[in-house]
Amino acid sequence: MSGPAVMPHADAVQTAATVGLQERIARDTYALVLEQPDVADRIEPGQFLMLRLPGRDDPLLGRPFALYDVGSDRTSFSIGYLVVGKMTRLMTGLRAGDEVEVWGPLGNGFPRPPAPDAGPVLMVAGGIGQTPFLAAGREILGAVAYGERGRFAAPAHPPELLYGARSKEYVAETEQFESRGIPVSVATDDGSAGHHGFVTELLERRLTAEPRPSRVYTCGPEPMMKAVAKLCAAAGVPCWASLESPMACGFGACFSCVVKVRDADSTDGWDYRRSCLEGPVFPAEVLTFD
Repeated sequence: MSGPAVMPHADAVQTAATVGLQERIARDTYALVLEQPDVADRIEPGQFLMLRLPGRDDPLLGRPFALYDVGSDRTSFSIGYLVVGKMTRLMTGLRAGDEVEVWGPLGNGFPRPPAPDAGPVLMVAGGIGQTPFLAAGREILGAVAYGERGRFAAPAHPPELLYGARSKEYVAETEQFESRGIPVSVATDDGSAGHHGFVTELLERRLTAEPRPSRVYTCGPEPMMKAVAKLCAAAGVPCWASLESPMACGFGACFSCVVKVRDADSTDGWDYRRSCLEGPVFPAEVLTFD
C-alpha cells in the first residue's frame, strides 16, 4: 500500500505498518509492536484496529485487535493476541521488518477518566482481556496522553487490575502493570497463581472494601463480563464492558458484530448495536448478554 488513506470512520487510516518487535508473553500469547505513526498518534484506550496480512486471501478479511499501548514517541503501538485460529497462527511468524496492513483507530473506547479525587478504577480481565487495560491504566494515572484527549490529572488512588486466567502459564505481563504503578491481583482456575477461583470472587471482595471504587472496566469471556456487570449493579458501581465480538468489516456495513442492548424507545424494549461503531466499549447496564 502507498501512503495512508483516510477512511470515513472518524480519524481512521488504512495503511501499512512495519513490525518492530514480536515476543511471546505467555502460553499461546504474544505482543506485537507495529511502527505506524498515523495510527499511534490517533488511537485511544479501548479502541481497536483491523489487521490483515498482505498478499494473502486466506484469511481474506482482517481481524480486530485492541490497543495494548502506544510507544513513548507516539510513532508505534502494540497489540496483544492469543493464538486461536489460522490468522493468529500465521501472525506468530511475523518478524521485525515485515509489513502488515492496518486500519484504525476504530470504535469507541473507554470514557474519560474520573475526577482525581474519585475512588479507584477497577479493571477486571479474563484471559486475553487484559489487553486494553495497560493503556487505560496509564491514561488514568495521567502518565500518557492518547489521541486528542490530552493528559489527565493524577488520581488520588491508582487503578487496579483484577486478572483471571486458566493457570499461571496463561498470565501475561503483570510486571508491565505493576512497574507503572498499577496493582495487580491474580486469580487462576487451578490455583497455580494468586487466588484459587474466579476473578469475580476478587471483584466481589474489592467492591465492599475501601477505598470504594468509582467505576469498573471489564473485558474477557462473556459469562465473566455478565457476572461482573451483575456484581457492579448490585453494588451501585458504574461498569463499562469492552466486548470481544467477532468482526468482518470494522466499519458497520456487514452487521456481523451486532449485540443486543436494552432500548426503552423500542417497542420490544431492546435493539441491536454494532460493536465496531457504537462499541466495542458499552455501559454494562445497556447490555443484555443474550
